[in-house]
Amino acid sequence: MFINFAPISLKLLFCSFNLGSMAGPSYLVNILDSNHVSAPKGSVPSTTLALTYLDLPWFPSAPMQSLFFYEFPHPTSHFMQTTLPTLTQSLSLTLKHFFPLAAKLICPPPPLKPYILYSDGDSVPLIVAEFTGADVDHLTANYPRDFKLLHPFVPELPPSTMSSEGILVMPVMAVKVTVFPNTGVCIGMAHNHVAADGSAFMHFMRSWSSVCKSKGDSTFLDEESRRPFYNRDALGDPDGCNEEALKCYWHWISSWRENLAGPTKDISSVDKVRATFELTRAQITKLKQWLTTQCKNSSNDSEEVKISTFVVTCSIMWICMIKSQENNIQVSTNGDNDDDTFYYLLFAVDCRNRIGFPLPVTYFGNCLAPGIVRAKKSELMGEKGMVTAGKAIAKKVKEMESGAQKEAEKGPSNLEEMFRSGHHVGISGSPKFRVYDMDFGWGRPLKIEFIHIDDGGSLSLIESKNESGGMEVSLVLSKNQMDAFTSNLAESLKAF
Repeated sequence: MFINFAPISLKLLFCSFNLGSMAGPSYLVNILDSNHVSAPKGSVPSTTLALTYLDLPWFPSAPMQSLFFYEFPHPTSHFMQTTLPTLTQSLSLTLKHFFPLAAKLICPPPPLKPYILYSDGDSVPLIVAEFTGADVDHLTANYPRDFKLLHPFVPELPPSTMSSEGILVMPVMAVKVTVFPNTGVCIGMAHNHVAADGSAFMHFMRSWSSVCKSKGDSTFLDEESRRPFYNRDALGDPDGCNEEALKCYWHWISSWRENLAGPTKDISSVDKVRATFELTRAQITKLKQWLTTQCKNSSNDSEEVKISTFVVTCSIMWICMIKSQENNIQVSTNGDNDDDTFYYLLFAVDCRNRIGFPLPVTYFGNCLAPGIVRAKKSELMGEKGMVTAGKAIAKKVKEMESGAQKEAEKGPSNLEEMFRSGHHVGISGSPKFRVYDMDFGWGRPLKIEFIHIDDGGSLSLIESKNESGGMEVSLVLSKNQMDAFTSNLAESLKAF
């Protein structure tokens, strides 16, 4: 393990973040450590990993950002002296197996291909900060709060660099640990989607938390069933998909400008709020029963659709999202009032172990196909909107059981049509990630937040922290839209 220790004694006064519904006191951030953590020296040989047609489309995407809040009723000194050494050692041991997260993305100009390059000593930046004066209960609440409230806990990826030969070098992952004295700890993660999708990244997080909880015992990762699988050859190149994906990459790298960090956004004046809504197991059971009956009664097809927890959750949230946006739609002059306008729902389908993808669940990389559902505005906004949404989503889920490869191959063209429409809602996360099982030795998480949904138009969906069979859905909207969404959801749940 290599840890480059560079203590920093910077006291930063942040007055612009409001921790309450009204203006509150300022609070202090003390940056305690700035480290670089790598796998144990000599434990991983220099390795090059090719990128597949499922990795390449993610180059234009912003980093994936997640926050894991934990209860930690100890002073900062206890964390620094007792907990941080175990946390960094376990990260080092885990990176031995998940080395691409410490590697670099090498992005040459056309006609060369990009790849992941790991060299011995490559590392992950780890920042440790102390946050004094914060109300952790407010930070981890479900009710609407200023969406900027959580941004101080998200790490920034180091800046990309450009060589004299025009080769762009991009970091893959960064970690920021924030200590709330005598109250809690937040582990903030940022990673480049090109290197790993949600399933692969959560595999890493589960492994890291398990090694940390066991005080550095990583022997279970030596088991083949637990180790990440890196063989790209198993994916092949169906119908020249790699060449098509490379064309998109070459267009992206050719348009790269002087700003090596990529475009930045000023969010200081953006007025949005973040909230989490929980559907209980009882509510979901009731919704499933109702929607199953309605689909049977209204179906003209002989084929029966399966109404799952995922289907009912996406259905009711999609409808409520559309209704909450109606005010914006009504003032548009682009023909959006047309009842024949198509609205879209996008969810990612994990293709591991599906037909056409002979990959184990431990495959590390991207293995997603876009599940795209569309329906007319008039149908979704009508009395049977939930039924329309539920049937469409259930049919798409079933189609993806055997047709995921086809959807993955034509995904870019389908996504282009959806994005052009301007009427789309995306689903991020999955209850299959089991994020609330990630115990670093401090107990189950208090709250999980996905910050990359802050641009709006997306929902994060994970399993409930409080009960098996429940669901948590988080979203970011303007204050007016959030009020409308909350009202629509409450009314919808009362109706069933």
